[in-house]
Amino acid sequence: MTTHDSSSGLDSSSMDDQPSTKRTVSLDPEPEPGPGGEAWVDNFNRSFRQVQAVLDRNRALIQQVNDNHQSRIPANMVKNVALIQEINGNISKVVSLYSDLSSDFSSVFRNKDGDDKPN
Repeated sequence: MTTHDSSSGLDSSSMDDQPSTKRTVSLDPEPEPGPGGEAWVDNFNRSFRQVQAVLDRNRALIQQVNDNHQSRIPANMVKNVALIQEINGNISKVVSLYSDLSSDFSSVFRNKDGDDKPN
């Protein structure tokens, strides 16, 4: 599937012919909550998918920035400003998503630890 982002003129399929170095951690794609009501797994999976989508987008943006830079065409260099700003914003999104994941992960295990203690 090819999508087009009009803000950068970048075709998301542009990376398809590049060798893939993407590493993914495979958790069950659609786990069902276990007997302990572990719906938190769904939240982690959703968050990791969001992070991966942003990182994939950044990979494509970085490739476009490199292509623009190598072309040495002034108009392409100007486009790089917006592309780099988007990359920067995406990095902030990833930091925020990982921060939320860390907090959620800590909360799950803090709550589980509290559940295991005898009364």
